[in-house]
Order: sequence, then C-alpha cells, then structure tokens
Amino acid sequence: MNSIKNHFGVIIALIIIMTWGVCLAFGLNLNINFSSPFTYLLVLLQMHLYTGLFITAHDGMHGTISKNKQTNKLIGTISALLFSFNFYHRLFPKHHEHHKFVATDKDPDYYQGSFFPWYFSFLKQYITWQQIVLMAISFNILKLFFLAENLILFWMLPAILSTFQLFYFGTYLPHRGHHAPDNKHFSRSQKKNHLWAFLSCYFFGYHYEHHDSPGTPWWQLYKVKG
Repeated sequence: MNSIKNHFGVIIALIIIMTWGVCLAFGLNLNINFSSPFTYLLVLLQMHLYTGLFITAHDGMHGTISKNKQTNKLIGTISALLFSFNFYHRLFPKHHEHHKFVATDKDPDYYQGSFFPWYFSFLKQYITWQQIVLMAISFNILKLFFLAENLILFWMLPAILSTFQLFYFGTYLPHRGHHAPDNKHFSRSQKKNHLWAFLSCYFFGYHYEHHDSPGTPWWQLYKVKG
C-alpha cells in the first residue's frame, strides 16, 4: 500500500499519457460522422487529455510527479513532447520565472491587456519554429497512414483548443486585472467546486492555492482549497 502511495504521482501521470494515446489511436482510425455527437465528445475529451499532458509536464517542473528526479524529469519531458513537441528544458525556466515574478514585467506569462492580445503574447513565449517544423514533418508522415481529416480533428484541433483551456483557466482568469495589496501571489482562485475545478483545468482554477503551495501536485490541490 505504501509503495502505491509513494508512486501515485507516476501512476496518475501514466494514466493520462496512456489514455491520451488510446483515445488518439481510436480517433485516428475512426470513420468520422459529423452528425454524431460522439465525434465532438471525442474532440473535447482529447482536448482535456492534452491539457492533462501539459499539467503533468507542469507538475514535473515542480518535482511533484516522483521523488526520483530522473523519473520526474523523464515523465515531464515525455508529457511536454506529446503536447505538440513542447520542450521541457525550455518550459522549465520560464515557468519558474512566472512563479518568481508573478504579474510583473519579468513574468513571461503576464500581459496587461485583453484576452486575445494576452493569448497571442502567451503563445509567443512558448511556441518555437522547431515545434512548427516537427509538427509539419509529423503530419506529413502520419498522412501516409491516416486520413488528414482524422489527424486534424483528433490530433491537431484538440491541442489548439487545449491552449485556450490552459490559458483561460490557468493564466487569464487568475491573473487579470488588479489584485488586493495583501494578495502576495497576485492570483485569484475560483470558487470551491471540485468537479468544475477538475473539468475546467485539473484544479488549476484553484490558482492562489497553487502559488501558495507549488509543491502540491494537481490531483491534491483540492485539499488545500479553503
């Protein structure tokens, strides 16, 4: 029992990665029916699982997947790569700058503006030309085995949609506008609703709590919600 408890972070991370892979494989081989609600539900599920990949990589940056540093980094690196070839070593320093300089000019995630200018500023911080090239190469290779519309619908579109999910619930809502002077983390937190908190962004709507306890993995954030 203690062994399972000690490796629970790894187990959860592997469940997210494997579920993403299984659903992707299913979607790529699916005969698409645009009149079926199942098609759109699968897109939304893949979007949520892509978000889970990024959250898993994020937990790796805080060392909360595994107490073993090599295992922690390996799973974080794999999770980041599966999310449209994000590079863990590039995400790592930027995310810690966000925590250190939250809501200041030195915060790579912060932008004083409305939703879409902030969103595009956010993307510019993290999207690289290497990612675009790797995605293009992968798309053309995968087209040899799967239909282009399946690739777009279940591989590319959910990844794009999840960037909105991550940005809106994990950056924009928590950090927009002015914060009270006594708010040491310059972060808002959504109201206590564990089901919605999970569905919206793996409890990252509890954002003040995350900044206050960055060593708490996503799946335990609900426990520190006041």
